[in-house]
Amino acid sequence: MMKTLFLQPPSTDGFDGGAGSRYQARREIKSFWYPTWLAQPAALVTGSKLIDAPPARIGLETVTRQARDFELCVIHTSTPSFASDVKVAEAMKAANPSLKIGFVGAKVAVQPTESLEKGAVIDFVARNEFDFTIKEIAEGRDFASVDGISYRNRDGILVHNKDRAVLEDMDQLPFVTEVYKRDLRIEDYFIGYLMHPYLSIYTGRGCKSRCTFCLWPQTVGGHRYRVRSPEHVAEEIRLARRYFPQVKEIFFDDDTFTDNLPRAEAIARELGKLGVTWSCNAKANVPRETLKVLKDNGLRLLLVGYESGNQQILHNIKKGMRIEVAKQFTKDCHELGIKIHGTFILGLPGETKETIEETIRFATEINPHTMQVSLAAPYPGTFLYAQALENGWLDADHAELVDEHGIQIAPLHYPHLSHTEIFDSVETFYRRFYFRAPKIAAIVGEMVRSPQMMKRRLREGVEFFQFLRERHTAA
Repeated sequence: MMKTLFLQPPSTDGFDGGAGSRYQARREIKSFWYPTWLAQPAALVTGSKLIDAPPARIGLETVTRQARDFELCVIHTSTPSFASDVKVAEAMKAANPSLKIGFVGAKVAVQPTESLEKGAVIDFVARNEFDFTIKEIAEGRDFASVDGISYRNRDGILVHNKDRAVLEDMDQLPFVTEVYKRDLRIEDYFIGYLMHPYLSIYTGRGCKSRCTFCLWPQTVGGHRYRVRSPEHVAEEIRLARRYFPQVKEIFFDDDTFTDNLPRAEAIARELGKLGVTWSCNAKANVPRETLKVLKDNGLRLLLVGYESGNQQILHNIKKGMRIEVAKQFTKDCHELGIKIHGTFILGLPGETKETIEETIRFATEINPHTMQVSLAAPYPGTFLYAQALENGWLDADHAELVDEHGIQIAPLHYPHLSHTEIFDSVETFYRRFYFRAPKIAAIVGEMVRSPQMMKRRLREGVEFFQFLRERHTAA
């Protein structure tokens, strides 16, 4: 095996480049997802090392110094971070000219030619799922024999090898917790709505939903939900508990863990035997009987993408969700004692001042425990991106999706709704949702009951208001 470094590069302070299956950006409360997409191939490459620079607060100088010790470096990149990641690669190549550098991630999966042309320092990019692609390269195989990569040949001509076959047997993948144990400090990973410290893994890839904005199913994972067996998942959780006894919660970061209800229930029952507290992504249509099985077997919280309170917008983005079903689902969760972190997106096709108001009213009515508001982000490779270009909703100077500080901008605009109006509506949404007497009382009550929660919420409050100040500066 080539001596291989897997790298989440240094970036702006607080920038979460890994971002699990969510957007790459700085968020209102400092948050870091595990670099699972890098940890998976790292688990396949014997003797490799994973550096997740942003949460570990590792700077460019340290990363550059490390470059001298490796033969191959695999960098996870994204549309917002690509230009910065290329600069990191240039510095590493200057320190070690013989270092082979490959880029992975949704950005290069859908724009391999553009990525190689704009990043002359990049030796190859791996398209789609890249676990076994990277393993083969680390084994020293000739680039011409490796499926799923694009690269420059000796004549400087760009070559696109045939696509790699999609991995069907997900149990072939080794446990990422081995890499977490070896290379990461789990206390560096923090998400406001999850108990700390938490651990995050995938139990499957792909999502059958067709949401037009969602990045991973349209670029890397696909629309078939390919899964690990419940026994395989339970085995990794048993290992994780042994490695990390301090972990308070396991999060399953599959795009929609509840896509396969019988399997979700089977995994829940395995977790129930272990006495594990866990959370997962879910669509707002899980029937009450399944919710009860999950709750009775350790489920604490669901991360739910409501996106909008307007039914037409949900149709526009092919969400496949009805408002009345989402309301009943949320009511069931409240009654069963399942907490919800709800996510909403402003600026989707069909958005108006009136639909923004409708979504704010919807959020306050269903009242999730916590919530997050994002700006519609047309990532290359998504239907939303093509739609935005076709209709003139996306300007060239907004294509990177974040500002120089890593904060989301409002990249889309419409004839009846400007960038600024969409951008400003995020703060309005947060204030209207959280600055209500019942919500304030609930938060204060939570803090009074738990000194640990009081310390955490106070810190989050400081970060939240600092984030709002920075958004004002950005605007």
